[in-house]
Amino acid sequence: MRFNEKLFNYVLEAAKEFENGFDDNPVVPGIDAVKNIDQFDEPTPTTGTDALDVIKMLHEIGTPATTLSRSGRFFGFVVGGTLPVAQASSWLTTAWDQNAALTMLGYTAAKLEQVSRKWILDMLDLPPDAAMGFVSGATMAGFTALTSARQKLYKNMGYDLRKSGLKNAPDLRVIVSADIHTTNIAALNYMGIGRDELEFAPVDAQGKIITEELPAMDDRTIVIIQAGNINSGAFDDFTKICGLARRAGAWVHVDGAFGGWIKVSKTRGKMAKGMELADSWSIDCHKWLNVPYDSAIAICRDRSAMMEAFTISASYLLTDGERIPNNFTPELSRRARGIDVWAALKYLGRDGFGELIDRCCDYANWFAGELSRTGFTIMNDVVINQVVFCLNDNDDERLKRIMDKVAASGKAWFGPTRWRERNVYRMSISSHETTQADLDVALAAIKEAMD
Repeated sequence: MRFNEKLFNYVLEAAKEFENGFDDNPVVPGIDAVKNIDQFDEPTPTTGTDALDVIKMLHEIGTPATTLSRSGRFFGFVVGGTLPVAQASSWLTTAWDQNAALTMLGYTAAKLEQVSRKWILDMLDLPPDAAMGFVSGATMAGFTALTSARQKLYKNMGYDLRKSGLKNAPDLRVIVSADIHTTNIAALNYMGIGRDELEFAPVDAQGKIITEELPAMDDRTIVIIQAGNINSGAFDDFTKICGLARRAGAWVHVDGAFGGWIKVSKTRGKMAKGMELADSWSIDCHKWLNVPYDSAIAICRDRSAMMEAFTISASYLLTDGERIPNNFTPELSRRARGIDVWAALKYLGRDGFGELIDRCCDYANWFAGELSRTGFTIMNDVVINQVVFCLNDNDDERLKRIMDKVAASGKAWFGPTRWRERNVYRMSISSHETTQADLDVALAAIKEAMD
């Protein structure tokens, strides 16, 4: 089948239309647009449909019902907005149709994963020989790193998990923050570790582990700490906790889904001091790095632990190349995620990436100050890009009415959350798209809703 120029020209124009609508279209789609997607509910097709007609339907019905999470005025979740260079690399990579599992299936994909690995370890000041797996998101990054941790601890005990399984495996301990993000709980559940088996470490008012109250660790312990609390943005004390763990022979994993990237910042990187002392790390790429979805990384100090946990061997699987990609992820067939990561890092460079992070944090500080002057209480120390707020009068129902009006206006969107036993709202600024003008529009929408 030859290249369908008419089809792809249409897609390009549809993408232009979408991109140019950020300022005028609602951040969250209206009721009518959402109702219209019911048109997709058709009987199973018997005969085929022209490719151009398929894509026209997708654009004409689907685009108006799209949440503009890429918009500079979407603040409800910790999500970035795809950099144009990463979007372009994703399009080209899709055209290549590469399976990034094996080097011979994608030489470029394998090479750019290796290059990205070296760059990321350098930017984050992590061990240069650490292993890295390119996975789908924070949950799978946590699963990959924590599975590697379990593999290592069992090996230390002389137990072969892959051969003998979990039924007769020795007990392990898992210590987590009382404010742990739920994706870590999910990752542990996938590993067969239940919530009732976890030991929860007390936290302070900002959601940081109180180091003095951390349960004593031993050589059968995995402890999970945070680079960026999902609500407050606070960082655990990596230096102290890693020091205690190392003396006990425990494994430390850092959930750095978005906050792990703070190391790249020239002004705020010191908040992650000691992060490099841990044993494994999980970081999202579709948050602050602003690449397309289905992209995160799991990093493991002990390369052999990750390889022993995930290497798949078969007579038909080739093992050529300096790094066999499928040895570091739970998946065999997968898209070439590392290419988009490489494109974003190459485009931004260390300085540009750090400036993007600092800009988001500076905007969060500015907006928190404006909210304080408008009748809101800021409930966290705004250390990075997260702002947690409620009304000064503590009227939760009125707060919800105000924020519902803001959402209905289409001018901005903030997400509700629970913080310190209160119903509050959270602002997260993670997108390269956000500008001062976006903040001005959002603030005006809040003031108008209050009136």
